Amino acid sequence: MAPPPASPADSAAPDPRPASASAPVPITIPSPRELLHHHHHLVDRRDTPRGRAWEPERSRRGEAMDGAAAAKLVPGEAGYVLEDVPHVSDYLPDLPTYPNPLQDNPAYSVVKQYFVNPDDTVCQKIVVHKDGPRGNHFRRAGPRQRVYFEPDEVHACIVTCGGLCPGLNTVIREIVCGLSDMYGVTKILGIQGGYRGFYARNTITLTPKSVNDIHKRGGTILGSSRGGHDTMKIVDSIQDRGINQVYVIGGDGTQRGAGVIFEEVRRRGLKVSVAGIPKTIDNDIPVIDKSFGFDTAVEEAQRAINAAHVEAVSAENGIGLVKLMGRHSGFIAHYATLASRDVDCCLIPESPFYLEGEGGLFKYIEKRLKDNGHMVIVVAEGAGQKLIAETMQSIGKDASGNELLLDVGLWLSQKINEYFKKNKMTINLKYIDPTYMIRAIPSNASDNVYCTLLAHSVVHGAMAGYTGFTIGQVNGRHCYIPFYRITEKQNRVSITDRMWARLLSSTNQPSFLCNKVVEEAKKEQERTAQLIDGSPSHRKVNEKVAVSNSGGTK
Repeated sequence: MAPPPASPADSAAPDPRPASASAPVPITIPSPRELLHHHHHLVDRRDTPRGRAWEPERSRRGEAMDGAAAAKLVPGEAGYVLEDVPHVSDYLPDLPTYPNPLQDNPAYSVVKQYFVNPDDTVCQKIVVHKDGPRGNHFRRAGPRQRVYFEPDEVHACIVTCGGLCPGLNTVIREIVCGLSDMYGVTKILGIQGGYRGFYARNTITLTPKSVNDIHKRGGTILGSSRGGHDTMKIVDSIQDRGINQVYVIGGDGTQRGAGVIFEEVRRRGLKVSVAGIPKTIDNDIPVIDKSFGFDTAVEEAQRAINAAHVEAVSAENGIGLVKLMGRHSGFIAHYATLASRDVDCCLIPESPFYLEGEGGLFKYIEKRLKDNGHMVIVVAEGAGQKLIAETMQSIGKDASGNELLLDVGLWLSQKINEYFKKNKMTINLKYIDPTYMIRAIPSNASDNVYCTLLAHSVVHGAMAGYTGFTIGQVNGRHCYIPFYRITEKQNRVSITDRMWARLLSSTNQPSFLCNKVVEEAKKEQERTAQLIDGSPSHRKVNEKVAVSNSGGTK
């Protein structure tokens, strides 16, 4: 189905095509108006053959490289930078294209404008100043008029890695149903047991019938694991099985592994699309608005907080202590506290706290008990680790390389009991740890819808030939994000913004922060804002932008 003509505003976006010269940096591109003179605006620019425009020379020699070394950047006026994602035609220039089967799908005949304009991009920062730069943009997700895979040739696989998270089964279901119902794909495999399942475990055949009701269950029907990433074995398995679409669901470490798989696939010249769906219950993946499962986790955390509140108000000097997930980012604890209104103190990894002395946690608990007779404390699992380390030894790392954290809930419970026993004040402390209950439940209605949109968007991207990307929602719009942008750092709660101030106002807790910590947090926030305003945050990306803006010379 053909969409209506684009508005004049649509013509303002730069052409997303990679350059046609074999250089590792973007070249000067003609203006959109010049391109529109030769190409109809509804024809995807990737329909025409092209050479290996953006492939770095050292990659052609088979050397390892990180994702940012192959950054595809299209600079524009007023500080506009499109951080594009790779495409199979970048290294296989003579691939044929096919009409998108959706144009003949009766279910989508009611859609007024279904195909995405190839010039559409999504800005990373939605609030800009009048004279400020337009900033970084990503390619908008959605179906294209032309696809690079015929349904009969598609052999897709899905793998889940890392810890559990609400919504995993929903994403699996909707990838399968999206491939089948929208594009007519019939060959879909499930890789069991994480990355090592490519070469050490069996696979299962996935069909719309077999996944029909899995969204009602928690966990993942494919199983999951940490570690086990052997790039050569994985790509050998992909090549031997004839797989040409790989959907990887996992956190930042998993997405980093998917980026390495893409690089090896590209080095071998395989027509394989490698696409990621970011997964983290902690909501600590940068760039995207939020990760799937987060809403469900916050909602379920309310049950634990409510139970702690009931226990606290039912006893003399009752204290309810709840430990929630949040290894390095306290988003679940933060939002659960704001939603609850029953919490008197929230402790997260981003905000250091101390126990003894004026302004410390013990004095605050003592004051709260005298005023109200009870208290509820929420603590993220990664909070207070430096304090714990002073009295206990580290316990190593897991298979993914993540440092194993000491149990801050048990430690804090012990310290609180010791303090009040020493001061001869009777308390009744109840400790609740709902960690594995939260991450093992099915996703709620909000997350189910979100998972569906993510799954369908990633399928559209893979069918259109995009590869080496992660799907994500940025400012309410789904877009394709290069792997390096979501693996370069972790998203953290800002303790200098209004949301954290709202929490402090809600709980009336002290900030526990000295001036030095506040100033460091402000500087970090300013640095992050500057990066989002129009300067890509990776060093090699910065270099490429500088080279492009200087006309290709350093």
